[in-house]
Amino acid sequence: MRTAGKRLACILQDIGPEVVAGISTLDLDRIVEDKMRKSGLVPECKGYAGYKHATCISLNDGIVHGIPSKDLILKSGDFVKIDVVGSYKSYCADMTRFFFVGDVSIVTRKIAQTAQDALDAAIGKIAPGVRVSEISACIQDKVEFDGFSIIRAFAGHGIGKDLHEDPDIPNYRKAGDDVVLREGMTLAIEPMISERSHEVRILQDGWTAKTADGGLAAHVEDTVLVVKNGSEVLTRI
Repeated sequence: MRTAGKRLACILQDIGPEVVAGISTLDLDRIVEDKMRKSGLVPECKGYAGYKHATCISLNDGIVHGIPSKDLILKSGDFVKIDVVGSYKSYCADMTRFFFVGDVSIVTRKIAQTAQDALDAAIGKIAPGVRVSEISACIQDKVEFDGFSIIRAFAGHGIGKDLHEDPDIPNYRKAGDDVVLREGMTLAIEPMISERSHEVRILQDGWTAKTADGGLAAHVEDTVLVVKNGSEVLTRI
């Protein structure tokens, strides 16, 4: 998983100069897939539940699961989120990074920074003996303190040989069974937040999730290993 994570992180770092006005999200997807295959990674999104692409690319009010398209052409001011899962020797890593196209609004930069800060705070909280509910509360408190809302329809999750494994990791306080983290667990931590309402609408394609009110959405994600004294981020260089 370390190998998958580091190679994936390098790819999303390298893709930055390609995220410019005039390129389609489908072309971005093809570039990422090509880099993945050349680095020995299997694009796990492709074929998952019938999904046809290596990445999910969400723009502006898109939260997650945006389908790459030749008709979605980036323009200045766009807020782009690229979510990708790659496996190496059957072990998965999952990550999302955001990108700004040209000049973006102040609120775009603010919501992006809040999502990043919430992710970093959650990672800093992870250690053996910590409950999932504590991670959830950490994310929710940061996001709501900054004046944004938590998307409740989606959550982080365990990850390993399968893309989605137990436990679920909500980004907000949620009643129900709690899980105590143990050394060796691997988790996909992914704050998904909105400018205003937490309500979601799913487009007719059955995948693309957007904010119901058209407000901006931010999403960032890392795969994290629980180690003896805390955590190790597998998807950062």
